[in-house]
Amino acid sequence: MVKLDFGKTGGLIPAIAQDYKTGEVLMLAYMNKESWDMTLNTGKATYFSRSRQKLWVKGSTSGNLQIVKEIRTDCDGDTVLLKVEQIGGAACHTGYRSCFYKKVHGDGTYDIIGKPVFDPEEVYGK
Repeated sequence: MVKLDFGKTGGLIPAIAQDYKTGEVLMLAYMNKESWDMTLNTGKATYFSRSRQKLWVKGSTSGNLQIVKEIRTDCDGDTVLLKVEQIGGAACHTGYRSCFYKKVHGDGTYDIIGKPVFDPEEVYGK
């Protein structure tokens, strides 16, 4: 049985979500022991929201669920890689497929790459 070291990092470990078919990095979130256990038990990516201080099933509001296809851990047991099927096409709460939609140049400027999949105002009312 894999053993993760939640204690080393104050109870939360980074969790990287990656598209299981394309390898595209979709997002980075955090997991605590409870969200880890829920992810294993349900097959749906579940994280711990640091801003809301509660568990968060990815897509429970937007419908953009992440179905876990494979899980990997790093050598120290303090980071998780979730290879997921991204339902609904968008992982980012801003409406983009990936949270990593800003391509930064050497001078610090950036370009937006990709187009939003949904309007966050319509989905979240923000």
